[in-house]
Amino acid sequence: MTARIYKPSRNAMQSGQAKTKRWILDYEPEEARRVEPLMGWTSSGDMKSQIRLFFATREEAIAYAEHKGLTYKVIEPHSPTPKTLSYSDNFRWGRVGQWTH
Repeated sequence: MTARIYKPSRNAMQSGQAKTKRWILDYEPEEARRVEPLMGWTSSGDMKSQIRLFFATREEAIAYAEHKGLTYKVIEPHSPTPKTLSYSDNFRWGRVGQWTH
């Protein structure tokens, strides 16, 4: 049983940073999900897929996994790409690069 430790990415539909400060520990699925034929619900017999633990720091999550004897992998968060400082910089006189419409 392998655990994943990661920091969630921000929601693409909103500009806020809510729920991206915590580290999450959840388990890799041991069993594939299947569709129940009568109602069409997706289900799984893997009960650990329902567990999601939240930690304030990466070190706390790693300490928990080591204390419980879990094998784990840490997925490092991606750094955000730098953005243009302001809209007016697109029309600046000494702008580097071609202006395209």
